[in-house]
Amino acid sequence: MKNKSQTDFGQIDKCVIIIRKNRTVEVYMEWLNYHHLFYYWTVMREGSITAASEKLRLAQSTISAQLAKLEESLDVKLTRKVGRNLEPTDAGLLVLRYADEIFPLGREMMDSLKGVPVTGPWSLRVGVVDVVPKLVAQKLLAPINNLPEKVRLICHEGKDENLLAELAMHNLDVVLTDTPLRTGLSIKAYNHLLGECGVSFLGTQELVEQLHEKFPYCLNNAPMLFPMAMSTLRGILDQWLDKMEIQPLIVGEFDDSALLKVFGQAGDGIFVAPTVIEKEVVQQYQVKLIGRTRDIKERFYAISVERIIKHPAVAAISEAAQQKLFFDIKRKRTK
Repeated sequence: MKNKSQTDFGQIDKCVIIIRKNRTVEVYMEWLNYHHLFYYWTVMREGSITAASEKLRLAQSTISAQLAKLEESLDVKLTRKVGRNLEPTDAGLLVLRYADEIFPLGREMMDSLKGVPVTGPWSLRVGVVDVVPKLVAQKLLAPINNLPEKVRLICHEGKDENLLAELAMHNLDVVLTDTPLRTGLSIKAYNHLLGECGVSFLGTQELVEQLHEKFPYCLNNAPMLFPMAMSTLRGILDQWLDKMEIQPLIVGEFDDSALLKVFGQAGDGIFVAPTVIEKEVVQQYQVKLIGRTRDIKERFYAISVERIIKHPAVAAISEAAQQKLFFDIKRKRTK
């Protein structure tokens, strides 16, 4: 390791400590170059060195050189080239995770010194696929309120392809969905199964009184509200009805589960909801339970760029879902 005659922030700084007369000990300390880290963070967030150079107003060659110095100082490879794009390695993902907290925390420090209200030490950026019932999303995200650190929740709802693109750009920490990541996509991410449950068939008191046969055969020719044909739940529901030789009267199809429930509340038809939120749906929409089945399973996933979840809030969500939320439902149904 070479000596340096002057302090260079982020490099090796030589410290001289006098132990006793006529004797000294030189101690070398490694410091992280936050400028280099910031360039790497920006490149990954912007998606390319070209985009980062425009944002930072620096030459591409300058940014490339700084990234090389950062890799050299950390002694790890942070990026790999995939086509024309740069993607983070596993080590790069770990560095990004820390950078995602370091730089917002630095901004927070500056805001605090200026008297600007501080919202919390770190945030959780969640994408919720629009087919996931909002009551399920709320239940899945609720455990972050029990963490010792205050978490600022930032929620985005949208189509899975758009949210997964944001995840790949590290603009989201996790995506909640009812469908695992499809093979063949260029996005490097991992499925984490949170849990599964059956579905409950619900309807207004007036509709329930019109049903004379036992469940599920009472659904034959009954008015029903269905999710859209391309949804995961719709495919499973259609297969189950065909197997049971039941033909309901489809009076409406919806791609928004909340809107579907509003029509169900108005008495337009029977609808299904994940059993994990059955109690909340009954109370909120003033409907009655008609029957349940575990032959139709709804599964919920957290998709992240981490093979092993390290974000404490995402870890809390996963742990609570598996050990409490869906476990309790399974236990109740087996009694």
